[in-house]
Amino acid sequence: MAIITLTTDFGTRDAYVACLKGVILRIAPAARIVDVSHDIQRHNVLHGAFVLRQLVDWYPAETVHVAVVDPGVGTDRRIVVARAAGQFVVAPDNGLLSLLQLDKVIDEVHVLENPAMALPKISHTFHGRDLMAPAAAHLAAGARLGDVGPATDHIEVLRLARAERLAEGAVAGRIVHHDAFGNLITNIALDDLAPLIRVHPDAHVHLESRDLGPIRRTYADVAPGQPLALIGSSRQLEIAVNAGSALEILDPAVDAEVVVR
Repeated sequence: MAIITLTTDFGTRDAYVACLKGVILRIAPAARIVDVSHDIQRHNVLHGAFVLRQLVDWYPAETVHVAVVDPGVGTDRRIVVARAAGQFVVAPDNGLLSLLQLDKVIDEVHVLENPAMALPKISHTFHGRDLMAPAAAHLAAGARLGDVGPATDHIEVLRLARAERLAEGAVAGRIVHHDAFGNLITNIALDDLAPLIRVHPDAHVHLESRDLGPIRRTYADVAPGQPLALIGSSRQLEIAVNAGSALEILDPAVDAEVVVR
């Protein structure tokens, strides 16, 4: 049975998510539907891109991921279907694939244009239901990637700051996301830090002017209520508070700078 995942900013108080599932099940009744999150911050494409990037390492080949964070719904922005890591991603072409394309090889991208892969009537305000969900269901039911429409060699990407190497091997980056626990996730990856850590294993992490000490192994390496930095499950440098919220306690500026030196 094919797996279809759903990541949206729809919330769960209305019928939007249920409509996606109904469309999918009419076309691919044997599909297994996984709700990743429907609590993406409204219209926050970067948040959706971050969550989407986390999925592909953990799902089997041929999984179809549907990501609907679509503030441009009804405009001339395209809907694309990409193949990466042996899986499919159906999403508006608005930057949702940005982090995926940074870390993974995207083998193919096709533009969703085939009317046979959509519902007969298409709302100007609900392309998730009328275009993306049916396309995902047809792929799960055995359609080929080329069936959705023509190939393209271009996708829209967000302008994202990358971690930078500073003098004497220091690494600078920024906070790019916070999770439901209030952990502050940076754009500094473990691979960015490896050269510095080999030479200076006790390098300290600084959130703006605050010294958070060396990179810890786990949250309990500091006392409850104390801040720390560690490599999280996404293999990105995170700033946290043991048994607390770094977002609330540290109250960082939006896009706050983080330096490891």
